[in-house]
Amino acid sequence: MVEPQAIERLVIDRLGHRGDGVADGPQGHGGPIYVPGTLPGETVEVEPVAGHPDRRHLLNVEKPSIERIAPICPHFGVCGGCALQHWQTSAYRAWKRELVVTTLRQAYIEAPVDELIDAHGDGRRRVVFHARRGTHDVLEVGFSAARSHHVIAIDRCPVLAKSLDGALPAAWAIAEALGLTKKPLDIQVTATDTGLDIDVRGSGPLTASATAALARVAARQNLARLTRHGELIAQARPPSLRVGTATVVLPPAAFLQATADGEAVLARLVQSACMAQKNIADLFAGIGPFALRLAAQARVLAIDDNDGAIAALKRAAASTAGLKPVTAERRDLFKNPLLAAELDRFDAVVFDPPRQGADAQSRALAASGVPLVVAVSCNPGTLARDIRHLIDGGYRLTSVTPVDQFRYSEHVEIVARLEK
Repeated sequence: MVEPQAIERLVIDRLGHRGDGVADGPQGHGGPIYVPGTLPGETVEVEPVAGHPDRRHLLNVEKPSIERIAPICPHFGVCGGCALQHWQTSAYRAWKRELVVTTLRQAYIEAPVDELIDAHGDGRRRVVFHARRGTHDVLEVGFSAARSHHVIAIDRCPVLAKSLDGALPAAWAIAEALGLTKKPLDIQVTATDTGLDIDVRGSGPLTASATAALARVAARQNLARLTRHGELIAQARPPSLRVGTATVVLPPAAFLQATADGEAVLARLVQSACMAQKNIADLFAGIGPFALRLAAQARVLAIDDNDGAIAALKRAAASTAGLKPVTAERRDLFKNPLLAAELDRFDAVVFDPPRQGADAQSRALAASGVPLVVAVSCNPGTLARDIRHLIDGGYRLTSVTPVDQFRYSEHVEIVARLEK
């Protein structure tokens, strides 16, 4: 029961960059108040969140926005996976594009930003479920609550692709087979062309009986492969994906773009930007979603620090007819970026780093004579920093395209083209 004096009434002024409603008015505490699940213009009743003086928990929407719609999932508002299922599509899309515009402006970068491209497609093809024994020793398998380690048990997720239809039952079966304690387990599931590929993390060393139990689960659930921290437990079929004209057999827990449409859209934008180039470096290349497509038109050097990804890329390139030469190398570009003397032999460089961006590599690129750089990122903030390095080094930003493959979230992919 909420004490009456703990309840506040707020008017939501805007949406923050993480998708929470923000009350900016004078509330007597010296800063904005963040309220998840609210929209601009709404009057809401809220209660405090223990330990977070700038946050509130939504109790009731007293005056809803005309842009409020019914969420598509019964777990929305409890599960932390989605932030914005309650917002009308056109307003949501405008806000997500504006995230990119605002972040670039804050870095003193003025550039035309294209309309947001929807790349949700059939839904997300990879997912990480969490499993643990919660209150009263009850097994819970699902997603974390918003900004919490508490697991919200779910029975379905409408943002997942149909190719992941068997993922949740498989995750429950794996968690039950391991007989979990309160230590959390992560179950990463990837939908491949040959079936589900699952990697389990957090279980600790497995006994022979636990390994055998997991192998039986893999057989019953018809998994393509089951691994634990990358170590093979069972494989019925090599988990593979079509990338351009190549077929890539994935290393365990391989990184992929969240949706198949997302990968295709990003690759199309990269290929279009590099249409006339014949000697291209693909940095932070992963399993080769760009490199293997670019190799249809150009020689490609692909670099990543993940041994498994580089090995998979090499095998795929070597077994695919009709590609230009692809050289794949392992190198830590955070500690050992390609320097200007190494870069100057390329007529284009593509880079798609993790969320922390490519600070060292973009500084080295800024000092190079490479005529074309295509920057791909899932983090507007670090991308703006990297673009700033390139502009300060003499590059001109000619296009910025935001791509939405994380529908209902604050995450946005971006492809930027720069010329020197």
